[in-house]
Amino acid sequence: MITLTDSAIQELKRLRSKYEKEGSQPILRLGVKPSGCSGLSYVMHFESQANPDDHTFDFGDLRVAVDPLSMTLLQGLTVDFSEDLLGGGFKFKNPNAVATCGCGTSFATAETAAVGH
Repeated sequence: MITLTDSAIQELKRLRSKYEKEGSQPILRLGVKPSGCSGLSYVMHFESQANPDDHTFDFGDLRVAVDPLSMTLLQGLTVDFSEDLLGGGFKFKNPNAVATCGCGTSFATAETAAVGH
């Protein structure tokens, strides 16, 4: 399960409106990629549709798609958004992360920390 706070949903819908074309409503792709100070980084972007093997989550009219590999690393994730002048933006609370970077978008799991990224 993935959770988005109300503030994250509101901001994502605002951002999505920039990618909408007449008759289409892009979905949010949420995932991870090898990168960052701690070994893994969060990825978010809009796409036209989900893949057949994706896990999908609906938050009203906002659909989120997560690929199966990323889902194993994001299970239980909560995404929040803050408009603070310093340190604002999207925040990720991931119960699978055993280490995070000061940037807030890079993390390591027990498995990735054991292999040194």
